[in-house]
Amino acid sequence: MKVLNWFLVALGLLGLIGVRVLEDKLFYDPFLNYFHEAQKNIPFPGFEWGKLIAGHLFRFVLNLLFSCLIIQFWFRNRQWTMQGAILIMIIFLITFPIYLYCIYDRLNVGYLFSFYMRRFVIQPLILLLIIPMFYYRKQINGLK
Repeated sequence: MKVLNWFLVALGLLGLIGVRVLEDKLFYDPFLNYFHEAQKNIPFPGFEWGKLIAGHLFRFVLNLLFSCLIIQFWFRNRQWTMQGAILIMIIFLITFPIYLYCIYDRLNVGYLFSFYMRRFVIQPLILLLIIPMFYYRKQINGLK
């Protein structure tokens, strides 16, 4: 059973890596190149709001599913998986409107601020906090 759990954790990690590697093929995001090549003073890209929002929501759902797969089979605790999912959703619900405002404002809020808001929207960074938090909780509670 332990082998299956670790296989599913690895599958979740591969899923997150796949989302990142295939981002330019899977999602509509004209800001991928803009943020990668911002040092070259490329113009602010044109975009469609609906497609951009749908693309980010699709990416979020994939990241959420793979993150929950990792949490569930690492800790084997459905309640913690739900807590992790809720934390991830809360962070997304906070950062996504801020990022959309940054785009609406044509990044006048600040390039770096907009860049990091985008990071929280498109990447499962909160997972890097959730796993140590649950691991610590597991150690404190003496759970196996």
